[in-house]
Amino acid sequence: MALAALAMIGLLLMVLLSVLGRQVGWNVPGIDAHAGYLMAACGFLALAGTLKRGEHIRVTLLLGTLSGTPRRAFEIGSLGLAALLAALSAFYAGRLVWQSWLFNDISTGNDATPLWIPQLAMVVGTVVLAIAFIDEFILECRGLRAVPQSGEASHNE
Repeated sequence: MALAALAMIGLLLMVLLSVLGRQVGWNVPGIDAHAGYLMAACGFLALAGTLKRGEHIRVTLLLGTLSGTPRRAFEIGSLGLAALLAALSAFYAGRLVWQSWLFNDISTGNDATPLWIPQLAMVVGTVVLAIAFIDEFILECRGLRAVPQSGEASHNE
């Protein structure tokens, strides 16, 4: 979450620099692309922390009708599937970074940034998310999982 916050601060600085540059008539090459990279980094780096705080959107329509053993089985199945999908995402994100580095893939903008550099945030975010889902899965299987409840749902009108 701290890395996501730093990426968000970097994004703010990039946008401010871009606006200021337009006002005074000078251009910083590639600033829009780097702002986009930082925006993606914010999203990916915050995934696991958001999961562990119970802030991910959950479809509770079916879950609300279940209780006891069926509910627990549904939670275990959902978390197992989520862990598998997160692990696959992490694997393919890592593979994308490896291929970008191997083929020397660069951005099409005038800054020619090697794409493996901004893609690293995606890898870190998905790997940590996979670890978080695996942790939640294991905790649920052992009966130790405490699901944090977001208070936001109760504030909707």
